[in-house]
Amino acid sequence: MNVIRVAGAAINQTPLDWDGNRDRILAAIAAAREAGVAVLCLPELCITGYGCEDAFFAPGVQRMALDVLAEIVPHTGGIVVAVGLPLRFESGLYDTAALVADGRLAGIVCKQHLAGDGIHYEPRWFRPWRRGQRGVVAVAGRDVPVGDLRFDCGGLRIGFEICEDAWVADRPGASLAARGVDLILNPSASHFAFGKDEIRRRLVQEGSRAFAAGYVYANLVGNEAGRAIYDGSVTIAAAGRILAAGRRFSFADRSLTVADIDMGELRTAQARLAVDPVPDAAEGDMVPVAFVPAPASGAADGGDQREAWEHGGHVKEEEFTRAVALGLFDYARKSRSRGFVVSASGGADSSAVACLVAIAVRLAAGELSLPVAAARLGFPTPAGSGDAAIRRLIGATLTCVYQATANSGAVTRAAARGLAEALGATFHEFDVEPLVRGYEAVVSRSIGRPLTWEEDDVARQNVQARARSPGVWMLANLTGALLVSTSNRSEAAVGYATMDGDTSGGIAPLAGIDKAYLRRWLVWLQTHGPTGIGPIPALAAVNVQAPTAELRPAAAGQTDEADLMPYDVLDRAERYAIRDRLDPVAVWRRLFADFPGHDRGQLARWTERFFTLWSRNQWKRERYAPSFHLDDENLDPKTWCRFPILSGGYARELAALRAAAQA
Repeated sequence: MNVIRVAGAAINQTPLDWDGNRDRILAAIAAAREAGVAVLCLPELCITGYGCEDAFFAPGVQRMALDVLAEIVPHTGGIVVAVGLPLRFESGLYDTAALVADGRLAGIVCKQHLAGDGIHYEPRWFRPWRRGQRGVVAVAGRDVPVGDLRFDCGGLRIGFEICEDAWVADRPGASLAARGVDLILNPSASHFAFGKDEIRRRLVQEGSRAFAAGYVYANLVGNEAGRAIYDGSVTIAAAGRILAAGRRFSFADRSLTVADIDMGELRTAQARLAVDPVPDAAEGDMVPVAFVPAPASGAADGGDQREAWEHGGHVKEEEFTRAVALGLFDYARKSRSRGFVVSASGGADSSAVACLVAIAVRLAAGELSLPVAAARLGFPTPAGSGDAAIRRLIGATLTCVYQATANSGAVTRAAARGLAEALGATFHEFDVEPLVRGYEAVVSRSIGRPLTWEEDDVARQNVQARARSPGVWMLANLTGALLVSTSNRSEAAVGYATMDGDTSGGIAPLAGIDKAYLRRWLVWLQTHGPTGIGPIPALAAVNVQAPTAELRPAAAGQTDEADLMPYDVLDRAERYAIRDRLDPVAVWRRLFADFPGHDRGQLARWTERFFTLWSRNQWKRERYAPSFHLDDENLDPKTWCRFPILSGGYARELAALRAAAQA
């Protein structure tokens, strides 16, 4: 057993999809066995799915998880497998990893540290396991050890850190190192956020060095439950050196990352590790396993499987593109929707969504093959081959609708049509002006006066946005497609959106991304584009425009930034106020330091506008369609940023701001 072959599998699971989840687990086990793997780590809670939410409480879900585990166990002949599931023990429910070896359940390890911030809500469902605690649980009529355990598989000593366990200062790995563990398995469900993967890699690499152990980190991939996107990062390290890294944002159901670990090198590293024995693990924590993993034969087909873009100069742009594309693809197929409908205004937001849908189709077809991608989206394989066939699939998947009123201009109409044609999308034009006039006439007769822009500005703008919703919803319903809301994070912060108008839809993929970044990304997409796909030059007609709702008469010269404030100022104010929890005066002072080109008084007025609109429009954020979690600063009240719907509106704080600005 000088060299052991280990692997981590990224799997695209779905909450409560019992048969599908089981079959993908079994496929990963079969692939690992074929690759000569001795020890395989699967993701956290992969039997049930990580995002079961309050369904974890259901006794039936807990029983079914054990039933599925029993169905998996016989398929582990000749291999050691770690598989995640929830487990009730005594009066508590725990997030656990079962170690199965050669067709027999050896024991179950419980997670010691629960993620309870932002998007994570684990303490609602699970209890943290106390270090050193051990017990016995009945599984399929047999008593099985449970708790803080390590396993001896023919001299290979295996321990666990489960996801959050590796992110805390008091990592279980330190205790495992003191107890002589050779290999640490980390089954994780670690959501994607910009820049997060590099932190994960450091945790794995540093953990393997500090603990003088091999380390296998496995993660989910895809849009598992609706909001969180998992990038599928799998990392394997030993004694401070990364041995293998898996491909991220794969459209495949599962992917395997393999590496060979030299046990001789590990034992040498362990001999140099000066640690004290752990008193609470003096006896009873080691589970002997009557199975000796086979030594590696030949060389592992591992190494760095990451794509070229991971090492390029546009990692954030590529991450955003691939995360949202994968999120949309999975959302469509798991919701059993037949494609997407976008109300295409010719502006930045709707154009970004349309591009992301088209890119999703191209990425899926390139990785899975065109017939498989089409089948997963619910369409027959398009006729023909090459780019023409891919464009036909895009046309079936993506429908863009330009909905004109009297205030719509030729520039946005041409931009919307030109982009749809460039992407290969189906394109329609609706004239909704008669609907707008009809609504205005009904209300005018009812209130006994004509509506004017001087008295009824906001109401007249909103009715145009709302008049666009029924027709585009109807088109989506006719085909079983998913209507996409195009609102972005900057608009969400200040409520610059018409409820039941431009917020209509079943998913809001951009609600986690700010407008300033989105505009930079669109320029990158126009001129560079994702690796393997390239640029979309038709975006030039979009990027040249100043963002505008186009709801007032053309003579008004309406722009978003004139209505609100410059987007870069708005986004900075949002971060200081919401991320950093600064009060209005402190935000204003920060803005003045950041934007010395703007007048102090104007910055104070913009600061007041931000806080006023933020507190006034929480009800809108509560009603937004589900959004993708793209960074750990988003505004989604269901996953990250909670704020009262009714509040005092910062009245005293804003009075202090006005006084400071006049001083």
